[in-house]
Amino acid sequence: MTQKAFKYRFYPTTEQEQLLRKTLGCTRLVYNRALTARTQGWYERQERIGYKQTSTMLTHWKKQPELAFLNEVSCVPLQQGLRHLQQAFSNFFAGRARYPNFKKKRNGGSAEFTKSAFRYKDGNVYLAKCTQPLPIRWSRKLPNGTIPSTVTVSLTPSGRWYISLLVDVEIQPLPKKAKNVGIDLGITSLIATSDGDKVVNPKTYHTKYRKLRKLQKGLSRKVKGSRNREKARRKVASIHAQIVDARTDFLHKLTTQLIRDNQVIVVEDLAVKNMVKNHKLASSISDASWSELVRQLEYKSEWYGRELVKIDRWFPSSKRCSNCGHIVEKMPLEIRQWECPECSAEHDRDVNASLNILAAGLAVSVCGATVRPEQSKSVKAGAMKQKPKL
Repeated sequence: MTQKAFKYRFYPTTEQEQLLRKTLGCTRLVYNRALTARTQGWYERQERIGYKQTSTMLTHWKKQPELAFLNEVSCVPLQQGLRHLQQAFSNFFAGRARYPNFKKKRNGGSAEFTKSAFRYKDGNVYLAKCTQPLPIRWSRKLPNGTIPSTVTVSLTPSGRWYISLLVDVEIQPLPKKAKNVGIDLGITSLIATSDGDKVVNPKTYHTKYRKLRKLQKGLSRKVKGSRNREKARRKVASIHAQIVDARTDFLHKLTTQLIRDNQVIVVEDLAVKNMVKNHKLASSISDASWSELVRQLEYKSEWYGRELVKIDRWFPSSKRCSNCGHIVEKMPLEIRQWECPECSAEHDRDVNASLNILAAGLAVSVCGATVRPEQSKSVKAGAMKQKPKL
């Protein structure tokens, strides 16, 4: 059995929206107060405060007259918020994430309900302290016989309400394929495959850049705290939501097609966090969303019985000739077509890299060999014939 989340949009009634906004606000308040207590406890007294201590603090906060409104919402999202804070600190101490940040109202927020705080009956979801079912737009049905174990309600900065239902499902693996593919990630072409195919980068951010820039200028001129500023903020958030929706839809279609057509998929283990430090390419790299593409390939490969292989990020895939194995000394980014000085083979930079990635990935998959050669530079010092991109 595999846990899978089904996300839907819903349009709450006025009463439901008031209760949900109050729930999100209380969850945010408890999270921020607990984060403040844990931070002060360490810096002032060198005391480590964990989930149990913050849970006790929550009990005392509910008894305070000025925080009596915490009792008006379900206690489950408040406790879940403390558990999420504990997980955030665990990720921080393990080096997987930065120090936890305070939650802000303008970012929307989310509230998680476990089985004791919601009811799923006849295809409807009833949340705690809410008498009417949520008016969900069921774009697809839940698998037959499944009951959600967790329900998460979220509000986006643009004002959209979403609900995510976590269920246990059994996913059938896809039939095995005899085809393998190597993928080279890029900016002009989002991916180049070892089959010689290229997928053009849709550049979803740059298509909306002019309109977004105009709206952001208008937002900067509005008086802070005014209603006009809130309207302008929502317009900016709406453009960002359109960018995210278009990018996510494109990546899901692309990764699903790759999973269906190939048995083994090989990619490079890129250090995207380091690559975006280049201020000239940071915007384009972030817009390409390589990390999300690889993440989708990872879990979809696990679901459908495929194999995803990651090779060393230092493997010279672009500088290595896929025909004879010769490694040239330098390969600037502006060089898109080049000729091997050893075998005179003509190469497209991206396709050649994908062929090398596939060969290295199959070596790792079959025998666990290292893909990083001992000699990363060309033995010969002869000049390389290069053809700049026109």
